[in-house]
Amino acid sequence: MKFFYILVASIKNMKKHLIFILIPIIGLAQQTHPRDYFIKPMDIPIVLSGTFGELRSNHFHSGVDIKTQQREGVAVVATAKGNVSRIKIQHYGYGKALYIDHPNGYTTVYAHLQSFSEKIQSYVKKRQYDKESYTIELFPKKGELAFEQGEVIGYSGNSGSSGGPHLHYEIRDSSERPLNPLMFGLDVKDTTKPTINGLHAYVANDSSHVEQSQKRIQLKLNRGKDGVYSTKEISAYGKIGFGIETIDQLDMAYNKNGVYIISCSFNGEESYELDYSRFSFSETRYLNRLIDFSYYKQKKKRIQKLFKEINNPLSIIKDHNNRGYLNISDNTSGVYEIKVGDYKGNHQLIRVPIKGKKDHIVYKDSICTTSHFALYDQPFTYSENGFDVYLPKHSLYEDTYLDIQTNGDTITLHRNDVPLHKRISIKFDVSNYSAEDRKKLFVSELDYKNRPTYSSTYKTSTTFETKTKTLGKYTLTIDNQKPKILPYNFKSKKWLSNYRYLKVKIADDLSGVRRYRATINGKFILMEYDYKKDLLTYDFNDNIITDTENKLKVIVTDNVGNSSTFETVFYRKVKTDTIESTN
Repeated sequence: MKFFYILVASIKNMKKHLIFILIPIIGLAQQTHPRDYFIKPMDIPIVLSGTFGELRSNHFHSGVDIKTQQREGVAVVATAKGNVSRIKIQHYGYGKALYIDHPNGYTTVYAHLQSFSEKIQSYVKKRQYDKESYTIELFPKKGELAFEQGEVIGYSGNSGSSGGPHLHYEIRDSSERPLNPLMFGLDVKDTTKPTINGLHAYVANDSSHVEQSQKRIQLKLNRGKDGVYSTKEISAYGKIGFGIETIDQLDMAYNKNGVYIISCSFNGEESYELDYSRFSFSETRYLNRLIDFSYYKQKKKRIQKLFKEINNPLSIIKDHNNRGYLNISDNTSGVYEIKVGDYKGNHQLIRVPIKGKKDHIVYKDSICTTSHFALYDQPFTYSENGFDVYLPKHSLYEDTYLDIQTNGDTITLHRNDVPLHKRISIKFDVSNYSAEDRKKLFVSELDYKNRPTYSSTYKTSTTFETKTKTLGKYTLTIDNQKPKILPYNFKSKKWLSNYRYLKVKIADDLSGVRRYRATINGKFILMEYDYKKDLLTYDFNDNIITDTENKLKVIVTDNVGNSSTFETVFYRKVKTDTIESTN
């Protein structure tokens, strides 16, 4: 938390006095947020499973995840008066999401919803049927879907890429930058200090060392009776930095959440700070530059670097001195301190005593050189053995020797523990394949067990291209298998009069489902696709059915064009009212 003070000096120089008092007032105005404007989005105790700015795969978490007591269907309300400005429904990502613009210039976002309020639902359903598509993005006009504060806008769920029932809630400013909702008065109980899971030391060049090593080393932490962590005195020389593994846990939750602030100092002088109050979506992928990406890929644990490397424009970083690096001279001593805090002000302190000593380097960090050297600020191309690779400039975060190996239809493009910031292109020469075979081929990424995963494939008569943000192994894979379609909650030629939902199971084990379409008696029906359960669901309350005997037809197509058709007949007594049964 930052505090601003107005200091009053002697009125000997009026011009100087006015400047002195004005600067803090401006700073205060920039830091304040309305704490009584927004109410909480659900009428249940607010317990978080995810905090703002939390480190996620390739991005910072842009809101808070609010637990819904392990259930779906909790009423979600507009946290302030406003207009729905955007509605987006997708299979992945946020699933069913609402965006509401408010008169004070902020926008709130409500994601992973199970369903919308009746007013929004009817608006959306009409347009889904007009488009004949479940996935849709809509931008209602101002006043078209207006809501008062506290009015129900939807119900919590588990849609999209959600790992369990919860509400993802965001507050964005007028520039679409997400801000920490806790700054607006959303209150959570947190009496627990952050947890420190590891501290690591790094060197910045080949003349520096820590404990006679140029490799990353983990420092042993001891916790004193006063609760302060410390290490033994370490010997170091040259330009060095540190990295920390840390989480925060809130009351009534076991989730491992992100912290709010990390501040560092050396001999009492501030050197570096990470402030998780606000960021921009345009910079969020630079998380991979903030963390030790290689360590994360190997250990599945994230070290946050407490120094700012080149090609890292993250606005959450405040590098007060020398970008967070320490310059340790021979025969000197000092104390490095790290303070880790959560939003409620609970904090942990770490002290690292350092003795400057230019010493013999025992453990040298060697660089594996290859014939392919890529400069991070220049484009890189490779064209050999039927492969063309293109890396736009700034795809890499630093100059890198790339190890590129080819074997038949497979290319190993360096290692996946080196992060990419931009999409790169990999092209395969497929001129040796017949036109018929090319229809069933696709580019796949191979995991460590050589299992293929579909990578978006752009085809011409002679080349296949994929664009990816992941280095690693890629190959051509053939898919001759059709998708599978099975009835889930009904049987053929049965009466389904009391059913609210019709459910069909679909799956494709290789290239994956690309699209699906369902009709009853030739009329399009809207089926919601839950990819986590491989389930298509139709709501009979859409009132498409007007006949007693009904012919269901479902067509599913995979990413290379293999298609399956499922047809069956069921019977249903036509009703004019809605059905509450959830069969």
